[in-house]
Amino acid sequence: MILHVSMLGKTTNIKKPLSEHNRGESSFTKPFIPWKLETYIAFENEQLAVNFEKYLKAGSGFAFLKR
Repeated sequence: MILHVSMLGKTTNIKKPLSEHNRGESSFTKPFIPWKLETYIAFENEQLAVNFEKYLKAGSGFAFLKR
């Protein structure tokens, strides 16, 4: 069985959190190992990244993710 679980967040080092999750360092993400990066979006500044993350975690942004 393949589960499709999404995780959102911002980072300056894309490899570090992925590695941490695949080592089982987070009790929330551990049951879903192995994690695979499918998409990432880069922004010119942190505020743009924060705003987009908030949008994706809101109602209309969540619907956008499910497409």
